[in-house]
Amino acid sequence: MTVFKKATVSILLLLAVASALVAARTLGSNTFISKKLPVATPDVQEGDIIFQISESDLSTAIQLATHSKYSHCGIIFKQNDDQWYVYEALQPVRYTPLRQWIARGKNGHFVIKRLKDAGTVLTPPVISKMKAAGKEYNGKDYDFYFGWSDERIYCSELVWKIYKAATGLEIGRLQTLREFDLNSTAVKQQMKAIYGSQIPLEEKIISPVAMFESPLLVTEAAVSH
Repeated sequence: MTVFKKATVSILLLLAVASALVAARTLGSNTFISKKLPVATPDVQEGDIIFQISESDLSTAIQLATHSKYSHCGIIFKQNDDQWYVYEALQPVRYTPLRQWIARGKNGHFVIKRLKDAGTVLTPPVISKMKAAGKEYNGKDYDFYFGWSDERIYCSELVWKIYKAATGLEIGRLQTLREFDLNSTAVKQQMKAIYGSQIPLEEKIISPVAMFESPLLVTEAAVSH
């Protein structure tokens, strides 16, 4: 490969990474926080999985590719201050106060899902194990490549891996990138920005909708503000 071609490839890769990082940061920024926060914290339990509709180009692509309006999710935990937080993979992986997390979503809408056997499975020791499993990801970068390694991590991957490590349960079916709808213009643009011409169609992925539709979960709340 000539020096010119190498330089061109490097520039394209940098542009793709920069574009994907901006999308990830937009997904997790406070740009879209509603002026009206929810009046009260919803009735939740530790280990609940919460879903929302994010507002970004990356979120739109996820919605189109998965045929679901839900593009972001996280796990609800209490922290040392006895307040509720959502542990989520954004840029970077972090704990976000629950009310702030809810307000950031489109129209303040959210859905809370709970393990059917939460009362017997999600005991205090298991919750502690979930937090410990999640701790290794805290502060890691958002995975705009949607890879399955632990080096970087995306939202549904974080939730799936924590549940798998602490309970042995697989919340949602893993799919390959090839199985998603990659035909829309918005999806193609994101694919090009992230992968260039080398799209890893066989990469394992867990989508928010695969978790949302898991038969292991039941809906506990669905609220819009």
